Amino acid sequence: MPFIEVKNLEKIYRSDNVVTPALRNISFTINQGEFVAIMGPSGSGKSTLLHILGFLDRQTTGEYRFNGKTIDDYSKEEIAHTRNKRMGFIFQAFNLLPRTTVFENIKLPLLYSDIKKSQRDELALKAIESVNLSHRINHEPSQLSGGEKQRVAIARALINKPDVIFADEPTGNLDSKSGQMVMEIIQRLHEENSHTIILITHETYTAEYAQRIIKIFDGKVESDTKVNHRHTARDHFRK
Repeated sequence: MPFIEVKNLEKIYRSDNVVTPALRNISFTINQGEFVAIMGPSGSGKSTLLHILGFLDRQTTGEYRFNGKTIDDYSKEEIAHTRNKRMGFIFQAFNLLPRTTVFENIKLPLLYSDIKKSQRDELALKAIESVNLSHRINHEPSQLSGGEKQRVAIARALINKPDVIFADEPTGNLDSKSGQMVMEIIQRLHEENSHTIILITHETYTAEYAQRIIKIFDGKVESDTKVNHRHTARDHFRK
């Protein structure tokens, strides 16, 4: 059974008498542990698709199954629990609390969990180490570079050990060097922990860190191909 299954998915926005199709008859499957890039230009529908996959929005027609269940099979409480415990999100804008340390930002997803405080601290420290930011643990976001902020966001997404990580244009606000570093960390974490990763990007170079690229254009799947020549993490990021 596929971990993620999308079948004849459509999303239509209606405003007054204007009908705007964002996704048109999209179908694909993603297996557990895959690293897949969904690639397309601005306005192609890729972020709309991510919002549906992450239970942040609903499709108009068609079917989306997450681990064998559709969103209609979940109660509101189960949807919230699934987003918090089984899904991790990395956004282009980082979404960090401004006057809060790296350590506290990373612990945020555990705020309403039943994990003991001492264990929360331990999990946060491990997540910080995994993105090479132990030397910034007590810094606030204003004291960090763009690349460091995104690494904090990655650590926060990892702390609950989610089944899937959704990365929405994670290099979009970064220079090329920082972007490369962030992608190498994401790739290394995938290789070491077998997370399912779904990357949204408009950049071919960034997409080629994945194992497979699904290209979307005008709301439709244009191609779905394996990456034959993947970019790989540099040696000094390997353990």
